[in-house]
Amino acid sequence: MIDPVSDLRSVHEATDRLLTAAAGLGNAAVAEPSRLPGWTRGHVLAHISRNADALVNVLEGRPMYVTGEARDADIERDAPRALSEQLDDLRASAARFQDAGGAQGDWERTVELRNGVTDRAARVPFRRLVEVELHHVDLGTGYELEDLPKEFTQRETAFLAERWSGRADVPPTRVLTGDGEWRTGGTDGAPVTVSGSPADVLGWLSGRRDGTGLECAGGPLPVLPAL
Repeated sequence: MIDPVSDLRSVHEATDRLLTAAAGLGNAAVAEPSRLPGWTRGHVLAHISRNADALVNVLEGRPMYVTGEARDADIERDAPRALSEQLDDLRASAARFQDAGGAQGDWERTVELRNGVTDRAARVPFRRLVEVELHHVDLGTGYELEDLPKEFTQRETAFLAERWSGRADVPPTRVLTGDGEWRTGGTDGAPVTVSGSPADVLGWLSGRRDGTGLECAGGPLPVLPAL
C-alpha cells in the first residue's frame, strides 16, 4: 500500500539524518572519494540536491531533466562546492520537494521520469526516499545498509526484485531474508534461491555489495544488470 503523505514524512526524517551526518564532514572530506566509483562525497551531495529539484519537475509536469548531459553537468558543477554551500543546497532543495509534494492534488495520475519511464505520482515520494537513504550510505560516513529502517529495506528489496523481474539475463530467482520472500528474474534457466540478511540482500540487489555474505542454492549467484 503506497501512502505518499507518510512517505513524505519519511523523506523529511531521512533528510534530517543525512544533513546531520553531512554536517560532521569538513571541506577536505567532501572532496574525498565516496563509495560510488568516480564520485567524491561532493558529487553524491550534489546529486541528492539536484535529484530533489528533478522530482519537483516530475510532480509539476515538467521533464525530469532537460537532458542526461545537463544532469551530469549540473552534478559536476556543484560537486566541488564548500560544505556550507552543499548543506544550504540540500536544505533548500529538500524544502522545495516537500512543498511540491504537499501541493499535490492527484496522486493517482501518471508521471514521467527519466528515459521514458512512467509511474504513479504516489510513488514519487518513495523514489525520493530511496535516493536519500541509499546515497546516505554511499557517503561512507558510518551510516550502513544495516542502519536503514526495516520497512524501507523491505520495500526497496521488493521494488528492486520487481525491477529485475522478467529479465531474460537474470535466471528465475527466489530471494529470501529473515523478513520476507520475493521472486525475480526471468523464466529461462535453472531456478536459484538467494538467501541472506536483509542488508546483504539489499546490497546485492542495489549493486552496493558483491554478494559475498549471501548463500545461493541451485546455481551460481546471478549477476545483476547495472542500475
